[in-house]
Amino acid sequence: MTLPPWRRLVLKIGSNLIAPGGQALSTRHVLDIARFVQVARSQDREVLLVSSGAVAAGRAAMAQRAADAPAGISGKQALAAIGQAELMRFWARFFDFPVAQLLLTQDDLAHRRRYLNARNTLRSLRGLGVLPVINENDSVAVDELRVGDNDSLAGHVAVLAEADLMVLVTDIDGLYDADPRKVADARKLVEVDAVTEEILALAGGAGSLVGTGGMRTKLLAARRCAEAGIGTVICDGRNGDTLMRLLQGRCEGSYVRPAVQRRAARKHWMLHALPTSGVLRIDPGAAEALAGRGASLLPRGVLDCEGQFDVGDAVEVHAGEQTVAKGIVQYRATELSKIRGRHSREIVELLGECPSESVIHRDDLVLL
Repeated sequence: MTLPPWRRLVLKIGSNLIAPGGQALSTRHVLDIARFVQVARSQDREVLLVSSGAVAAGRAAMAQRAADAPAGISGKQALAAIGQAELMRFWARFFDFPVAQLLLTQDDLAHRRRYLNARNTLRSLRGLGVLPVINENDSVAVDELRVGDNDSLAGHVAVLAEADLMVLVTDIDGLYDADPRKVADARKLVEVDAVTEEILALAGGAGSLVGTGGMRTKLLAARRCAEAGIGTVICDGRNGDTLMRLLQGRCEGSYVRPAVQRRAARKHWMLHALPTSGVLRIDPGAAEALAGRGASLLPRGVLDCEGQFDVGDAVEVHAGEQTVAKGIVQYRATELSKIRGRHSREIVELLGECPSESVIHRDDLVLL
């Protein structure tokens, strides 16, 4: 199919391509990827790399001392710290222009000031003609190392960099309605209009020994990008011709279309980068006011609250069994438990002060 025109692209390379079988870093597939980057830059296009492989590189570097490596998360963190240097040397050897490393954690995405700082850093690197190579900071980010994945990171980077396109290269040539490695007549979905629950149900588990992401994480990242107006290509990174055809505006994998209505950047950040600290349960009248009139959430509409959240934390808003919104609260959980179900004019009487008449202001609320 034909892709919309693009000038800036985020390219995510998984561990199964950069370190096949979990072994040392290999040029087997990376040479074609590097050639794609070089040709794209010669056409005055921008490419940002999100590269896995640090833990695999660290493991290979310490192969002779494997018995000395600590077990568990701390051992993986040590391998990641060793491997990051190896990974950067590996990428730098392919290019005659500067390569820069940018390591991010969930905190860099969740805190608005740090999020904006990361965005400004990427802008500066692009302005200098530097190739950013981005990875999670696995040497310190315990939670991210356990459950994080670079598909999700690539989605965040695509939004940070205001990219036109995200490309997730893997060892399969797109999204199928069944596992093509097991089902001979599996059908590839060339275009996906929206990542629905039905589409997510097609995704299998991780197919890599060293990667933490499977097709599901790719689709979730694609859905995040779609909300920001960014399309996603999922394609086979082992085929250099497939990548080069992206420069001709051709997609030989699966293309997830961007949403028609783009979500505002700040609300996209609130929805996808801010961690959820609690849940508010609201009545049907409040739910209708939020969805139908674009109202703020008032104390009177809150039935119950769960979790230990503070002022400025993000919470989910539930109406019955449905999650209807996410927003930033103006009250602590202990305060909200006292004023829930009450009129705003009673806040001073109940708390001694009224920092805000709303629990979540409409400007700090994202409807789902």
